[in-house]
Amino acid sequence: MFQIIGIVLLFALVFGSFIMSGGKMEVIIEAAPHELMAIGGAAVAAFLISNSLTVIKATGAGFSKIFGGPKWKASDYRDLLSLLFLLTKTMKSKGVIALESHIENPGESTIFSRFPKIMKDHFAVDFICDTLRMMTMNLEDPHQVEDAMEKQLEKHHHEALAPAHALTTMADGLPALGIVAAVLGVIKTMGSITEPPEVLGGMIGGALVGTFLGVFLAYGLVAPMAGRLQAVIEEDGSFYKIIQSVLVAHLHGNAAQISVEIGRGNVPSAAQPSFVELEEALSAIPNEA
Repeated sequence: MFQIIGIVLLFALVFGSFIMSGGKMEVIIEAAPHELMAIGGAAVAAFLISNSLTVIKATGAGFSKIFGGPKWKASDYRDLLSLLFLLTKTMKSKGVIALESHIENPGESTIFSRFPKIMKDHFAVDFICDTLRMMTMNLEDPHQVEDAMEKQLEKHHHEALAPAHALTTMADGLPALGIVAAVLGVIKTMGSITEPPEVLGGMIGGALVGTFLGVFLAYGLVAPMAGRLQAVIEEDGSFYKIIQSVLVAHLHGNAAQISVEIGRGNVPSAAQPSFVELEEALSAIPNEA
């Protein structure tokens, strides 16, 4: 919502100030289509040249994150802590054998199936199951497990940030592409040097629109969108860090309740459940679960 408001204000204030100062929008409107074709087309072409198909698709999907915000809400963090509580409690009270059926086939697990949104995130489910599987294989050194989890998180985070980096690179190149469009306009103007001054003035003004649009698009739209996308990805990454903190706390011998309380402390402040809220969520889980 705020992103849409920001875009509206951006256009209204920039072009409004231009009009109020006596500027003529006719020059910009006339030059904008072909200048945008040169600048935007070159930017998109450079984007396609420099990125893989995976990154291109992820960047397209990333626009929903820019306007929609983080994927994980406060209720999802409560669900995650509840899921980890059930898994660690089962492992502690019934042993690793009781957990094997859940981690080998989470799609049919009575524990995982209670949390459908988490089930849809393949990395979260695989991250939990792979780590618990390591524990069932007698890899019980908390430091080794934590190191293995950290490497998985770094890899996932690096790949998740690729679309934001691609947009940042595009933003960095747009001012230069604006200059390219402006230079082409100047070349066109010099080819018509015999025209009267008023015609040459309009042509030079149109050429300068290219420089303006390159800088405007870079720092007014694309760079802020890249920054917003990176911030959302960073916040969503906290969800997976909680998995790490809870399972490592469990390996250190803490009770399930203590482990999830350690995880609760790592939840982003805006989505962090209170101690009482988490207690109520855990108490609401049926005993047969």
